[in-house]
Amino acid sequence: MQFRGHPHKSLTSGDETGRVEQGRVLLIEDEDHIADLVRMYLESDRYDVYRARSGEEGLETYERVRPRLVVLDLMLPGIDGVEVCRRLRQNDRVPVIMLTARDSEVDKVLGLELGADDYITKPFSPRELVARIKAVLRRIENPPAVVARDVGPLHIDHGRRQVTTPDGDVALTPKEFDLLWYLAENRGLVVSREQIMEAVWGYEWVGESRTVDAHVRQLRRKLGVHLPLKTVWGVGYQLTG
Repeated sequence: MQFRGHPHKSLTSGDETGRVEQGRVLLIEDEDHIADLVRMYLESDRYDVYRARSGEEGLETYERVRPRLVVLDLMLPGIDGVEVCRRLRQNDRVPVIMLTARDSEVDKVLGLELGADDYITKPFSPRELVARIKAVLRRIENPPAVVARDVGPLHIDHGRRQVTTPDGDVALTPKEFDLLWYLAENRGLVVSREQIMEAVWGYEWVGESRTVDAHVRQLRRKLGVHLPLKTVWGVGYQLTG
């Protein structure tokens, strides 16, 4: 379902003015005032926005419009955002940005484990959300020239987005993989949290380092002794090996 009061759009790119669209974004959000604000900013940046008010409607709309990216609220009537993300991940690799009022570490880790590409909490800046959408799309749709790297005992295959250790393949979330790939690209160098935020998340660091640190903890938990990563206190991280 599209926004109430929004003129019907065909499922083709562009409009009657010949304007080139950035692509379709599906917003699954039950709060009208938030949805209207997000729509305004996205449409001003030439995205073609579709909105669903529940998890069920979101899944139906996804199948119909096949968006370029999904902005997904965690707290929804009916099927919640957790289950919606899980179902999307069963069949597709569409980028997902989770949007929620819940800010606990447990909720963030849950969203990341489900495969969300980014996570933003309410209240938020619509401009920041647009910046994150662009950053996620850039990372996914512009693969690097080098498609595989070996770091110590790790084999990192960017083409398949797969990490292999001596114990076998390890499943990483999209953001965990992006972080590991960035560290591998800068192997031997000390990279700051600011550099990581800008390169991996695609926007400037504003003093909040918990996001980077939480992802580093997840990498260390999943890769264990196979990850040759050092913490350089007061600066950032260094991948050796």
